[in-house]
Amino acid sequence: MPDNAGEEDGRIKPLTSAAFDDISKYRLSRSKNESTLLPVFTRFLRYFMAVSQHGSIRRASDALGISASSIDRQILLGEEALGTSLFERLPSGLRLTSSGAVLLVQAKRWHREFQDCRAQIDDLKGLKRGHVTLLIPEAMARGMVPEVIAALRVTHPGISLSVRVMTNHDIAPALIEGRGDLALIFDPSATARLSVRARAVFPLGLVTRPDHPLAKLDEARFSLCASYDVIAPSAPLALAQKIEWLVSETGQALNSVCESDDIEMIKSLIRNGVGISILSYVDVVQDVRSGSLAFVPFSNRKIRPFELSFCVDQARSLPMAARVVAQALEAAFPGLSPPLRDGDPDADQPS
Repeated sequence: MPDNAGEEDGRIKPLTSAAFDDISKYRLSRSKNESTLLPVFTRFLRYFMAVSQHGSIRRASDALGISASSIDRQILLGEEALGTSLFERLPSGLRLTSSGAVLLVQAKRWHREFQDCRAQIDDLKGLKRGHVTLLIPEAMARGMVPEVIAALRVTHPGISLSVRVMTNHDIAPALIEGRGDLALIFDPSATARLSVRARAVFPLGLVTRPDHPLAKLDEARFSLCASYDVIAPSAPLALAQKIEWLVSETGQALNSVCESDDIEMIKSLIRNGVGISILSYVDVVQDVRSGSLAFVPFSNRKIRPFELSFCVDQARSLPMAARVVAQALEAAFPGLSPPLRDGDPDADQPS
């Protein structure tokens, strides 16, 4: 029997007028497996989204704890009400048609808007609870974000969070599409939808063990890399492009003894004495604070630093829970800047 078959005989059942009435009533649905839903989220839309996600009625049935025949029936009712097929019935399962894809986008938007509405109602009730989704690049999975979340658990235990670690260039579109409430983005492209709440600038520099001779310097020239073994960041790390620019700008080649596309591996190699490396301060904030690594910024002011922006979608009104998390993140941004070094009063400013 195909995976998308109904429970009785695996075939699509014919519609009846009584069955059609079921979808047109838009009633609230509750069960031990379901949370309270608003009228627009009928059983049909819940089942439709589940089938879209799992690719078959049988798997959606298992996920929801609802019989396959009930899900099959609601999908058929929806298709008749809309006057179009929402799924292609294939031997391997169900696949969205063009009409189904349009409905799925709209259903997700309704779901997000309803969550926002409920949060705003909770605000009116004075409830300090809610759920917030934070989108971040991999570099921010250490340090500030875990510290902020830990503090929030103490001060606002009613607020829960989802932290989505994403590729940097995917974060802004995800925020605008409503897949997150707040976002941390490196060098975001200018767009009318993004509102920047806070910024932090992270210079590039040499990273060494604390006992390395270069660790005593206030700043360093790129040419020093020729005198030491270097662990070079490689693509797809954005650092690789900046290092290529430095090599081209100075005409000075690196004495590379090892390369890696993983920041944690590079730092581990530095600690084990393999060599020094070129990283951004954001990569070593916690290591510098703990004293396990040293960071010496480059003196070349032409090197464009990485800029981290805390962004929100200005087309959306943030509910109370998101505003609480936003305030906590904003308060943490000043602590991200590199410490001032003697003789370099502007070390933490953009060059």
